[in-house]
Amino acid sequence: MNARPVYLDLRRIRLPLPGVISFAHRVSGIVLFIGIPFALDVLELSLSGNAGFSKAHDWLASPWLAPFLLLAVWSLCHHLLAGIRFLFMDIDVGVDKRSSHLSAAWVGGLALVIAGALLLEFYL
Repeated sequence: MNARPVYLDLRRIRLPLPGVISFAHRVSGIVLFIGIPFALDVLELSLSGNAGFSKAHDWLASPWLAPFLLLAVWSLCHHLLAGIRFLFMDIDVGVDKRSSHLSAAWVGGLALVIAGALLLEFYL
């Protein structure tokens, strides 16, 4: 009997799509949590008056902030949709392999589409 430890090469392990969506759900939650102070700062600025609202709008419409805004909007959409998916899985809806893979694909795709649509609406 060989009792040597087995070292896994983590670069070769590939998560299935439901695992990737689960990991992205956690990452999006962290991004949302970190973004709370910034969102509150922009909200406070926009509620301070007409000049503050204009300044907040100009700040959010600037091109250097677009990647961060895309990340924040995607995080919100993905976290909401994946959370709903996990709530359904808690009541044993969609737990088999095929439907789990299908719902994960829908969550990933729909989060990107909704985030893109919201940002296009904002920037156009």
